[in-house]
Amino acid sequence: MSTETTIGEKLRELRESKELPLRKVSALLDIDVAILSKMERGERKLTKGIVLKLAEIYGHNADELLVLFLSDKIMYEIQDEDLGEKALKVAEQRVKYLKASKKK
Repeated sequence: MSTETTIGEKLRELRESKELPLRKVSALLDIDVAILSKMERGERKLTKGIVLKLAEIYGHNADELLVLFLSDKIMYEIQDEDLGEKALKVAEQRVKYLKASKKK
């Protein structure tokens, strides 16, 4: 998985590799074609539910797409913050701590 690839780019790549037109995929999702196009271009936010439906439609690993989806959400939230990377490291430590606490 490339670190430069966004979730939208990956979804467009998958759709095109399956030779599925935007209109067909948008109909399967019950959303407007323009909305799906904007999602692929990163101009409109995706939801976890849409990502999971697209993984199913494209027959692709849902975990891989969810990792891209979540990493995009995090990146957009902290990219312009001077302390973004430091905050990300602290958050990572906190997630590990919380997961370890739940196992006990």
